[in-house]
Amino acid sequence: MLTRLSIRNYALIDSLDIHFDNGLNILTGETGAGKSIIMGGLSLILGQRVENRYFFNQDKKCVIEGYFDVSNYELDGFFRQYDLDYERETIMRREISVDGKSRAFVNDTPVTLQVLKALAEKLIDIHSQHATLQLNTEAFQLLTLDSVARNRQVRERYAEKYHAYNRLVTRLSAMKAEAQQANTEADYQQYLYDELAKANLEADEQARLEAEQQQLEHAEEIKRSLYGAVYALRDQEINATALLKEALHHIQHAERFMPAMEPQAQRLESCFIELKDLAEEVSRIEQSVVLDEVRLQEISERLSLLYALQQKHRVDGVEALIDLRELLKAKLEAQSSNEAEIQRLEAEAERLKTETLELAAQLSDSRHAVVQQVEDQVAGTLREVGMPHSTLRIQISRLGDSALRESGQDKVEFLFSANKGMEPQPVGKVASGGELSRLMMAIKSLIAKTSALPTIIFDEIDTGISGEVALKVAEIMERLAQHMQVIAITHLPQIASKGNAHFKVYKIESADKTVTNIAQLTNEERVVELAQMLSGANPGETALQHAAELLGGR
Repeated sequence: MLTRLSIRNYALIDSLDIHFDNGLNILTGETGAGKSIIMGGLSLILGQRVENRYFFNQDKKCVIEGYFDVSNYELDGFFRQYDLDYERETIMRREISVDGKSRAFVNDTPVTLQVLKALAEKLIDIHSQHATLQLNTEAFQLLTLDSVARNRQVRERYAEKYHAYNRLVTRLSAMKAEAQQANTEADYQQYLYDELAKANLEADEQARLEAEQQQLEHAEEIKRSLYGAVYALRDQEINATALLKEALHHIQHAERFMPAMEPQAQRLESCFIELKDLAEEVSRIEQSVVLDEVRLQEISERLSLLYALQQKHRVDGVEALIDLRELLKAKLEAQSSNEAEIQRLEAEAERLKTETLELAAQLSDSRHAVVQQVEDQVAGTLREVGMPHSTLRIQISRLGDSALRESGQDKVEFLFSANKGMEPQPVGKVASGGELSRLMMAIKSLIAKTSALPTIIFDEIDTGISGEVALKVAEIMERLAQHMQVIAITHLPQIASKGNAHFKVYKIESADKTVTNIAQLTNEERVVELAQMLSGANPGETALQHAAELLGGR
């Protein structure tokens, strides 16, 4: 419930501080006095965007605060959800700086406009002349049925399942698209992998084979060279080994007479032994070197395969081919895994869809169950406000299983007829502005009885009505005020007379400024205000008496 509204430095308002009653609050004033300005200020703390920066004082920021008693509306969970301090008297504040930057607060905690708006939607419903456009929207028509059906828990469970199902379907669709793309490439990838796997690649084989190929291709030349080395080391008549042996013999002979030559003798002996051993080793190698045409052919073919694979895949080296083979293997395994995951998700999606459809059916049943109640109660209210022959018909049709929506499976249409003998048609096609206003009020009054909304604001919805009808509308507002706080901006004295609190909006004009102000009227002041609404600025005794009669015992 809105207990207090403070507006500072906004449009024609320097400073206003309004304390509202918990019942029916009336705001009156001449056209242009500033009632819409007050509503504009209120809309800012309800999360509306700043359309302009028209400040009373262009050098100061604009501050708007709304004080709400939320103690009876079970909003603790909302405050926990957004990590806000829960206070029985909650303050929603909006600050707009001179450069147009806007900040919002709930109980002095900064919040986004989305959070501010979400909280406002749980506290206030503003019903203006333009709100009748909502009547034609399916969202509002569903809201009407759901409010009367009190099916919030089912709707929340349905919404949870619906969004989970949608997320899963989106994921499944993406995976299937990827799988389809992969399938178009799968055969080729499998061919490439099989080709590389069949090649039995080894990391170092190319270098080893190239070395062996070079040896086989030059086997004769290698053999001649090695033979020449053995000949020079060992087999020639005067060879290196024989000469070294002769030198060793001479050094050893000298050593007998010159012991200091022992190290040189030992070194020369080691050289002789090493050279003799080297000659034997080179001889064995020379004998092992053969020209193997078969082996050379095998190596050439193997290297040709390796070179061809590298050229085909545009890589350098066998190691890169092995990496490619493992990558292809991983892709093929992943594709197989994805197919299994797709099958699992399809089963999960089918399960979720079944659960969602079951909840959609419960939601639909709850709506069907209150159709007659809504039709009858709206018709009853319309009879009270001068539309005795009006008819509201509610049609609900079930969409197919493939047409699940966030609101369920129902397609709802309100059909209306204001006059006897006329077939009900879609609301916007058959009703005048005044008829739409009364129909909207009838529906809102019905919703108010079944919702926990603390406050409803009627912003000049009395357009097109007068006399006895206006009195009936006033009585409906009075009844509404027994269940919730009602704030009504009106030009009709019949409605204004029903208020528990009556505020007058007026302008004060000076030489250089025009200021919008508001004051709560005393009983005596209310009589004068109602008389002026009845007959003009200078009411006579008859108007004053009529106004007093309207107020009755107030």
